[in-house]
Amino acid sequence: MYEALSRDFFARPTLEVARDLLGHLLVHETEDGTLAGRIVETEAYLDDDPAMHGWKATFDPGGRVVREGRVADLFVEPGTAYVYKIYYTNWLLNVVTEPEGQAGAVLIRGVEPIEGEELMTQNRPPSIKRRRDLTNGPGKLTQALGITESPEATKSRFHGADLTSPPLYIARGEPVLDDRVARSSRIGLTRGIDLDYRFFVEGDPFVSPGVPSDVRRDRKTKKR
Repeated sequence: MYEALSRDFFARPTLEVARDLLGHLLVHETEDGTLAGRIVETEAYLDDDPAMHGWKATFDPGGRVVREGRVADLFVEPGTAYVYKIYYTNWLLNVVTEPEGQAGAVLIRGVEPIEGEELMTQNRPPSIKRRRDLTNGPGKLTQALGITESPEATKSRFHGADLTSPPLYIARGEPVLDDRVARSSRIGLTRGIDLDYRFFVEGDPFVSPGVPSDVRRDRKTKKR
């Protein structure tokens, strides 16, 4: 039903991939049914980025991330999933970008449900009242689409998965025109906060409600 994007789509500069992912589909084919959402928000992370997803990356004298530890998984084939856990419960899905041997990734931050919404609702807490709260955040969307693990798990079974083929993959959708695409700094960071590496469909209700890091910093500065 869905046409998976080719590996060549991801083997490009990270910022280009992050922008172009808007409008394409995140799909998870499960035993209970297919879950799919249109991507409406992303964040890019580059190999000379002081944030680098907060993975405590080490950098060489030239300012580029060193291929060691967990960061080594960012140098693999483009189109590979990088999934990790934060705040003890939230699993975040990234897709590796750039040609193999060069680090880069894009975080999927928000999707709009287009198939399997009833199952997504079952996967999320019963306290969720608004439809947009199903998937308007990186931890919310992985829970809704069943890209999670048990509370005691330390590694995702989807980590290292090929996102160019089922069961979990990114499929072709409808491109988003430039006049609907907005950029800002990323959310929840303490480093690299002035980089406008967040891309989102302006006005879409499934964009996460977080405040961009530079705006949050400026607000704190004014209060002092």
